[in-house]
Amino acid sequence: MSSLADYLKGVPYFSALSPEEREKIAKDTLERSFDRGEVIFLEGEPCQGLYLVKSGRVRIFKSSPEGREQVLMTAAAGTTFNEVPVFDGGPNPASASALEQTTIYVVPTKTVNALLAGCPAAQAIIKLFAGRLRHLSSVVEDLSFRSVVSRLARLLLDSAVVQGGPSPVPRLTQEEMATMIGSVRDVVGRGLRALEKAGAIRIEGQRILVVDPEKLKEAR
Repeated sequence: MSSLADYLKGVPYFSALSPEEREKIAKDTLERSFDRGEVIFLEGEPCQGLYLVKSGRVRIFKSSPEGREQVLMTAAAGTTFNEVPVFDGGPNPASASALEQTTIYVVPTKTVNALLAGCPAAQAIIKLFAGRLRHLSSVVEDLSFRSVVSRLARLLLDSAVVQGGPSPVPRLTQEEMATMIGSVRDVVGRGLRALEKAGAIRIEGQRILVVDPEKLKEAR
């Protein structure tokens, strides 16, 4: 058995496999090296596979349009990362770069998913969980980079019931909205008033109507 197949035995995703199965995965796996600061992949790019740090360290981070960064995790030797797009089929949800001279293994997406080919139920469950993890990643991005008004605008857009005229938002208290966007009620109240003043929404008692979705998109 190859040394890589032996190494994969210590990785939780592959530890329960037979030696023959790990050997097959090892044959498909790519090895790549990166210098300190070198980008491994970028957010939004197609996923190449499951990444495993052989040596060195990797930082996984999200970036704002203004260039601000939020580190989601640091992956050390023996750690896997970028699982979400492997299992939900979407693009990379974050970027990754080497913190020092780093060598990684890349197990192709099709190789990982082949392990689940015989169990559709497991595939469906894992895809569901991966989708929820992707959503949590977007929540971190919102909290890190977007203002309360921006997060509020996004919530209203996502919640509005689209119709011919002004679109109503399902009734939510300011406290509930604050909980959903990571803020407090008073700040949400000021944000709603600001959006109403800008002509994006209209507040009628306890009801909120989206009257100009484009202005909400600009605030988002």
